[in-house]
Amino acid sequence: MNKKIKIGVLGGSFDPAHKGHLAISKEAKKRFNLKKIIWAITKKNPLKIESKTSLLKRTQNCKKIIGLNSFIKVKFYENVIKSNKTIDLINHLKKNKDIEIYFLMGADNLINFHKWQKSESISKKCNIVVFDRHGYKKNSLKSKTFKKLNNKTLTFVEFKKVNISSSQLRKI
Repeated sequence: MNKKIKIGVLGGSFDPAHKGHLAISKEAKKRFNLKKIIWAITKKNPLKIESKTSLLKRTQNCKKIIGLNSFIKVKFYENVIKSNKTIDLINHLKKNKDIEIYFLMGADNLINFHKWQKSESISKKCNIVVFDRHGYKKNSLKSKTFKKLNNKTLTFVEFKKVNISSSQLRKI
């Protein structure tokens, strides 16, 4: 049997992209032996308010942050899949039977993951890799999803955290 190609998917509005996104991408590549990582940029996160920064500007900023890390690709899928839901992106990517998906997220997202559309289906179709974020560890480890999935399809990664967030950067 052919070995599947491992890819990481980091979804978000990247408003703005920052070195924390890059740090978890590099860490995920190293720990899970990922061939490439897709930064799946969204026009609007379904659980957040719409970004004031244009998609083009956010995409350009992503590329600037990525720099020479050519294993990371910035992609916008919403025109193709006609959705901004993670499950639809995962289903679209899974059409390629040769890939194994590692869905990357910060610990803050794990807290409300059970509210995501078809979150159980997402966790069955890919490996979920949760990166510890400053101030979120306790609540994320108490979350419904962590209790249900821990050590099955979910890996909680503790590493030297970059204490930065897009919402903090927007305030600057």
